[in-house]
Amino acid sequence: MKNSVFIATSLDGFIAGKNDELDWLSTFPEIDHIDTGYEGFTSQIDALLMGRNTYKVVEAFEGEWFYKKPVFVWSNSMTEIPERLSGKVFLVKGSIQEVLTEVHSKGFHHLYIDGGKTIQTFLAEDLIDEMIITTIPVLLGEGIPLFGSLPKKLVFKCVKTTLFFDKVAQNHFVREREVT
Repeated sequence: MKNSVFIATSLDGFIAGKNDELDWLSTFPEIDHIDTGYEGFTSQIDALLMGRNTYKVVEAFEGEWFYKKPVFVWSNSMTEIPERLSGKVFLVKGSIQEVLTEVHSKGFHHLYIDGGKTIQTFLAEDLIDEMIITTIPVLLGEGIPLFGSLPKKLVFKCVKTTLFFDKVAQNHFVREREVT
């Protein structure tokens, strides 16, 4: 079982503006025309697990649903998924362990964890194995943070850094766990 994050942040650590704005991601539009590793990353995962807020943002994007893998939306308040996403998006509810048990029982073991609160919850439970974080060098000043408070220190090792256009840095971190 493996839980991975692939996300972009502002230089000050936000994944979206205060009103869920994502326009800052195109500060350097040339980045949209190159391979930043997303396709390779998603080819290795079995499914995505995201929170309700992130789902609502991506569900509102125009055009065809762009996720090629099953998407599980973790929400204790949502009751249905639009018909157009039937068979592509599935609701899961309960505690983090109940959600993981359900998703794993369906044969999905390498998960792409997405969404600020969802990532923070997984980190608080020490359930993130790797993070690929692309830093867009723009300061938003406020917004939705990637990280929140943790009950204990978590140590990650940077296994790769890639620089795009001498502007945008992508770091690949792997969780270092003590062998017991």
